[in-house]
Amino acid sequence: MSGVWVFSNGVVRLVENPGEYQGSSSRRKVLVHLASNEVITSYSVLESKLLSLGWERYYDDPDLLQFHKRSTIDLISLPKDFRKFKSMHMYDIVVKNRDEFEVRDMQ
Repeated sequence: MSGVWVFSNGVVRLVENPGEYQGSSSRRKVLVHLASNEVITSYSVLESKLLSLGWERYYDDPDLLQFHKRSTIDLISLPKDFRKFKSMHMYDIVVKNRDEFEVRDMQ
């Protein structure tokens, strides 16, 4: 028996083909800047948004793109290659910038 266990509305069930399940997280996600309703399509776009919110770029690690905000202990670490920018990185940005970004399913 293979598949994915899904918990929904207090019920657990086995979904054998998770791609067909509507609640599946297999949909591609996008990061959206809420003020401009702009989908973040590159690190240069993301960097300009983060800099305008008071984040500073760190250049310590050549394998990562890192941003720090002086007023907090928060650090955003992203893979250097934008193609490796995953939903976990997007949610990290959302949590550290409440009301500024949102993760959405790509349509």
